[in-house]
Amino acid sequence: MAIQWYPGHMHKAKKAITERIKSVDLVIEVLDARLPASSANPLLAKLSSGKPKLKILNKQDLADPERTELWLAEYRSRPDTNVLALDASDRQASSKVIAASRKLVPNRQSLERPLRVLICGIPNVGKSTLINGMLGKKSAKIGNEPGITKAEQRLILADDFWLYDTPGMLWPKIIVEEAGYNLAASGAVGRNALDEETVALELLDYLRRHYLSMLQQRYHADLSLSPHWHDDEWLNWIGQKRGALLSGGRIDYQKAAERVLTDFRDGYIGRITLETPNQWAIWLKKGQQHEAQLKAERLAKKEARKK
Repeated sequence: MAIQWYPGHMHKAKKAITERIKSVDLVIEVLDARLPASSANPLLAKLSSGKPKLKILNKQDLADPERTELWLAEYRSRPDTNVLALDASDRQASSKVIAASRKLVPNRQSLERPLRVLICGIPNVGKSTLINGMLGKKSAKIGNEPGITKAEQRLILADDFWLYDTPGMLWPKIIVEEAGYNLAASGAVGRNALDEETVALELLDYLRRHYLSMLQQRYHADLSLSPHWHDDEWLNWIGQKRGALLSGGRIDYQKAAERVLTDFRDGYIGRITLETPNQWAIWLKKGQQHEAQLKAERLAKKEARKK
């Protein structure tokens, strides 16, 4: 399964980024620390090829700290790349970003040669909130709906540090199945991309395998029985415990799914990261192989039609 979800304003965002990227010295990509690879835009990687990059693992206060360290090490191992773990409450965010950027581009530190930086991120990754915190005022529009920033803004972090903020941009086709579910769980893609009950079940399946004790504590589950529950049994239990019920005591699975997703997004279940570098490497390879297979099948059908 590959997700295709690309509203019209995201095409405009791509055009704006393509034009701006030609004139900047550095590209900052804001990632969700709970899903660093899933929230990294492969289209942006292509557009910014050859530019130094600063990766910001945002919402690190919601992420698993041990897994965050794994991702920091992963990005530090890449050439011309620096990385920071931040959240909106970090009052030193501005100085940290400036220092990390200057380390990558040390030769632009004057009013005549300001450091020009493009900051990007997928919808709902917390980029606007992070920028507002760095500026100490509301300069970037913020909201919970994907794609709320529609136009480029130039922001001044320092006299010789110009920050170009762009609208959140996804890419036309998400080929890694797990990435699609992770993005939907975080709220980065709209409700029309994936059914919420399906997303909640996928999330519960991952959590029961990797964060069982957090699930048990959040939803007061039986410690002896719950280790054997599958995702649908967990959703059923949560529906009962949270009062997501229809007439006759039947479970309202849509409402139960919404409760699970809200609890994850707000950090009520605990500090969770939905992928590790090793897991992502396996998922990406599987997705690429599937895409190659689909391409071969399309070519075979094309050749058959010619004959």
